[in-house]
Amino acid sequence: MIQVGVNGYGTIGKRVADAVAAQPDMEVVGVAKTSPNYEAETAVRRGYDLYAAIPERASAFADAGIDVAGELAELVEAADVVVDCTPSGIGAENRELYEAHDTPAVFQGGEDADVGVSFNARSNFEEVKDADYVRVVSCNTTGLSRIIAPLEEEYGVEKVRATLIRRGGDPGETNRGPINDVIPDPVEIPSHHGPDVTEIFPDVDIDTQALKAPTTLMHTHSLNVTLEAEPETETVRDLIAGQDRVFTIPETADIDGAGALKQYALDLGRSRGDLWENCVWAESISMEGADLYLFQNIHQESDVVPENVDAIRAILTDESAAESTAKTDEAMGVGLESLFADGGREQLTADD
Repeated sequence: MIQVGVNGYGTIGKRVADAVAAQPDMEVVGVAKTSPNYEAETAVRRGYDLYAAIPERASAFADAGIDVAGELAELVEAADVVVDCTPSGIGAENRELYEAHDTPAVFQGGEDADVGVSFNARSNFEEVKDADYVRVVSCNTTGLSRIIAPLEEEYGVEKVRATLIRRGGDPGETNRGPINDVIPDPVEIPSHHGPDVTEIFPDVDIDTQALKAPTTLMHTHSLNVTLEAEPETETVRDLIAGQDRVFTIPETADIDGAGALKQYALDLGRSRGDLWENCVWAESISMEGADLYLFQNIHQESDVVPENVDAIRAILTDESAAESTAKTDEAMGVGLESLFADGGREQLTADD
């Protein structure tokens, strides 16, 4: 069993811990928190050993009535690998500690690209086999990479243009915004997402624009990809629908936006209402000559979670990408496309 430590038990960390705990070949050796807040208390309730991320604050946990198993350095020493889910910039500072204990680590997309080899399970699993430090790219870059990879393999990609309408903050981030506005963020072009994608696809020409909107639900992407071929619309729909971790939403689902998607996930009993899959509207997938257009939604709190699990196996095992992703998805319950069988796609084809 791979012993996994999770440093940071917030939006991503708590989801990664649960995903790791669900795997047949992994177990959570412990999680680290900086303060004894409700998330720390929840971690203990879920059976995770809790470690103090900042030694000087260990007494605060005792004062709050929360037992800790030790300090962060002890967790790092006990783990075969650490998944660092700390706030942006902190992970890079923590790398020195991981190096001191000769413990590999998986970082998140908020860190700069030089913290480790950038990773997306669909796109470059094999490239991180010899790496000790891996960076799972951001939620938006993960979503873009899952679409670009099959298009590049099947048709070749001449140019990607993406407009990202980003949520203002996660549901618990009361200090984020905007409240009543839509803001270019950044105003300059490209946003960081384009250069981030080239960490995975060095030869892909991509421009990205980003805005922030007053919502906490999901990101929305408007994609235009110029291909090196001119396939039929239905052929591209079939290609995208056949991808793991992509849910092509059929017209019959009557899902018109992020609110309905989240409600669907909750109704299915998904933990925290998570959507690990890219959610692509099937009827939005269209070809005009060599130009592909589509809309997709990305759940910023969860789409990188299965990628973190696969990054662990890429670092520590000899499993292939296909073997790892299949194991991860089965353990987590990833996959919505099969729930609609073929009825929705047949109707969509008839309508076209």
